[in-house]
Amino acid sequence: MASKIEISVLIAAYNQEKYIGRCLRSLFNQSIDFEKFEINLVNDGSTDRTLYGVELFCDPKDSKINIINNKKNLGLPSSINKAINISKGKYLVRIDADDWVSKDFLKLLYAFQVNNDYMDAVACDYNLVDNNEKVIERKNCFSDPIACGIMFQKKHLMEIGLYDESFHCHEERDLRIRFEKKFKIHRLELPLYRYRKHEKNMTNNKKVLEEYNNKLIDKYGTSIF
Repeated sequence: MASKIEISVLIAAYNQEKYIGRCLRSLFNQSIDFEKFEINLVNDGSTDRTLYGVELFCDPKDSKINIINNKKNLGLPSSINKAINISKGKYLVRIDADDWVSKDFLKLLYAFQVNNDYMDAVACDYNLVDNNEKVIERKNCFSDPIACGIMFQKKHLMEIGLYDESFHCHEERDLRIRFEKKFKIHRLELPLYRYRKHEKNMTNNKKVLEEYNNKLIDKYGTSIF
């Protein structure tokens, strides 16, 4: 029987035992037909109980979650590329392990893609939330872009060469620059994604952000920004 999977959800998790359950519960509660999506999760060499937290959601006979275990920490872009390469879905969407999504997240992004042939990719707005899951503010995904909550077509990501694995930060900016040279991302003006703000967010590390911003400039030149 042919696979019914249309969407592959991509997650890379490194030491996210505190949050991974919330992320996965939101995916198991999606309003779209359960058979239409899979979850490709890379446990990126976690040293805490992240893997245990993931396995709580796995059916031993027929799990929705495909787990890849990295023996050591390879970094986010390498892990997401692994998840992409095993994907069965035509459409791919990335979710960070410490975030979660609304119940209509997959249904609406998918509906916009399949009903609008001109849309190469669709990004949704998001709510910035605190560690108690209280909404801080709503964000426009174009004026305040993030790496997640964008549904791409797999063939387009393969065409541009996936994530540059040398970018351990700003990997999404590098991908987006290359993607938008050939394709266009459209905006769905609904806050379907929940971006959790906490002390371990990569965006808190100003030194690393600056280092990889300079790497982007070296790669593309200042004219790209």
